[in-house]
Amino acid sequence: MIEFRIDRRSGIPTYVQLVLQVKHALRRGDLAVGDKLPTAKDVVSTLAINPNTVLKAYKELEHDGLAEGRPGLGTFVTGTLVKAGMAEKSALAAELDTWVGHGASAGLERTDLEALFAAALDREFPEPEGPQT
Repeated sequence: MIEFRIDRRSGIPTYVQLVLQVKHALRRGDLAVGDKLPTAKDVVSTLAINPNTVLKAYKELEHDGLAEGRPGLGTFVTGTLVKAGMAEKSALAAELDTWVGHGASAGLERTDLEALFAAALDREFPEPEGPQT
């Protein structure tokens, strides 16, 4: 089961953080179709947030076709975001863990590694240029 974490300093609305965490878990294969999401009551007691925030996140997941609320039973995953190529996930995760470890050993901080990773992603997946006028 997923355990939510909230970064109150991020500037990202709490319900969006919950949605993104579910989507990341779906992409990684940590959540699968049929899995039950934590109850709103459990999330509220763990994170000390408003119940409507959790319900809003779950409604957005329903709208995206990724979850379904079942009265009296809870909210269940109904879709997946796992793509072809994710079979190599564990090998890539191990390489990434090693890379992060090397960076930390070299004295780099999290923000330094995030910048390096973002730059590599930008090189691999460049943003399309806007319309030319």
